[in-house]
Amino acid sequence: MLGFGLAGLVVALDQATKLWALRAVDETVATPFLPFVDLRLRLNPGVSFSFLPAHSSLAVAALTLFALGVAAGLSVWLWRTPALLATLGLGAVIGGALGNAVDRVAYGAVVDFLDLHAFGRHFFVFNGADAAINLGVALLLIDGLWGAGAKRAT
Repeated sequence: MLGFGLAGLVVALDQATKLWALRAVDETVATPFLPFVDLRLRLNPGVSFSFLPAHSSLAVAALTLFALGVAAGLSVWLWRTPALLATLGLGAVIGGALGNAVDRVAYGAVVDFLDLHAFGRHFFVFNGADAAINLGVALLLIDGLWGAGAKRAT
């Protein structure tokens, strides 16, 4: 239940920060937040980094269904895993996928607002769901390489 609780927490925090960003963050002007992160609102119609943009309602529905299918498959894995790192990683990935799926249903695109930059270059604009997915994948890799997942494989 820990992983499913984490997924719910990720969705709740993600949606709260996106709602705040929609009301408070400007699309045209970057607002410094951290030395390497600005606040800048972007609606991302694509999968990731605006790759494969979904400009029709059919494409948005397909991306949403794909995210829900991934979350369902990962939920089966989560239900069966006894490993703490895998539980946390899967919960984070599921929560991030569901958070972005909610955006697609509500806005037809994913709400991004954290603009990562360094040395005069802007890399990408992301959100809390994206960060949770990346953290979750990192935890799954650590578990698979050095944790309980690695021990089961040997």
